[in-house]
Amino acid sequence: MDPFWMLAAEWWWVAPTAVGAGAVTAVGVRRGQRRSGRRLALDAARDDLRTAQREVAERRRAVKIARAELARLMAERVASRASAAEVASARRAVKQAEYDAKAAAADVRARRARVGVAQAELPAASRPDRYPLARLRSAHDAVTARWMEYETDPAKLIAYPVMSNGKDPAMAAFLTAARRARDLRPASDAGVTPEEYSAYRDAVADLERAFDVAEHTAKARAAGRNPDAGVAWQDSAQEMLTRSAEALDKAAGAAASVIAAWAARRKPDKGEPGER
Repeated sequence: MDPFWMLAAEWWWVAPTAVGAGAVTAVGVRRGQRRSGRRLALDAARDDLRTAQREVAERRRAVKIARAELARLMAERVASRASAAEVASARRAVKQAEYDAKAAAADVRARRARVGVAQAELPAASRPDRYPLARLRSAHDAVTARWMEYETDPAKLIAYPVMSNGKDPAMAAFLTAARRARDLRPASDAGVTPEEYSAYRDAVADLERAFDVAEHTAKARAAGRNPDAGVAWQDSAQEMLTRSAEALDKAAGAAASVIAAWAARRKPDKGEPGER
């Protein structure tokens, strides 16, 4: 059976539930478990922040190592023991390490902001329906309900056939994200760890993005537009930038070769007396 229809069969009940009752599920748990569930998003955000901070430290160490390797190869190049290509490669490695370090630092800022949001959104102990896991399940069910509308509404089914085509790349990506979110969805609030919550949270975020892409693709094709036109232009621009950077690296390597050769010619022989 087509995986598209297998997944649709598993989620057929979500659409009427989400439309008729708001798709919010409340699970009764003990008071101690409720307190843990109340702080689940905050605990997960703090764990994510600590992980991101460790990643920043590792990326900064990688930058130091890459710069040291570049300095070594430049010295070796002057002594004619390293090639210009090796120096250019080391320079690219430094740039990549610096980019990675900047990205890691940006991730730390984003994780720190998420901690602040989780603290601000800490629900009252008497509102289990607003606990992080309940809100996350609600968001998950809302995406599934939006998708099921394309399966249950004849007008949408005719207007946007791509939304029922499991072989379409955008829909295939959505179905993959849907399966992952389904597999990571906790069966109950009891015993859910911050790590499990983080995995499910990220899976739901990926599911929302995948559905938006699939829906945009379907509507663009229904309107006779190419949904990949903008992406292709961006890829071409990025390729041009990459080629320009490689050309600059080659030019820098050639300049280093000329400087090294000139320095070698300027060195006096050890057997010759120095100038007075």
